[in-house]
Amino acid sequence: MNARLKTLALATAFAAFAAFAATAATHATTIGAQQESASPAPEFTGITQWLNSEPLKLQQLRGKVVLVDFWTYSCINCANTLPYVKSWNQKYKDQGLTVIGVHTPEYPFERDTGNVKTAIKRLGISYPVAQDNQYATWNAYNNQYWPAFYLIDKKGQIVYSHFGEGDYAQTEAKIQALLAQKS
Repeated sequence: MNARLKTLALATAFAAFAAFAATAATHATTIGAQQESASPAPEFTGITQWLNSEPLKLQQLRGKVVLVDFWTYSCINCANTLPYVKSWNQKYKDQGLTVIGVHTPEYPFERDTGNVKTAIKRLGISYPVAQDNQYATWNAYNNQYWPAFYLIDKKGQIVYSHFGEGDYAQTEAKIQALLAQKS
């Protein structure tokens, strides 16, 4: 009887591990995915508050390359991408790149504008941040992940996206290529 229970427990554990591994493999493929086909970029919508900037519209940013970064301040993956986003902002802002952080809260305490302002100051974020508490812009982009990058070309088309961490050199190369294009 004891041997049967051990066998049953082992079989159950193996099945659970196999299911987890299959889900993890699918999730990893999805998270690291990039999109490179063009589609019109949705306008920022339902923004509760603009921080570090007056309200922005994509229409007024035509002729610039725009990096939209969906993030939230307590997300460790977002924190890990932040040095790259800040570097790209510094390096390319005078060449025509506009970085816009879209802060979409995962937890209730992240909806508080005071908390977001404190985080922006602590993290040294100088580019515009749109506070998307109702997920309106998130939903307009059909976004599902933190962090998520969307690169918008000078004509207002989403031409690249990346979900999760990594591929920083590839993202930067795409920024450089878009900046080099004629308007």
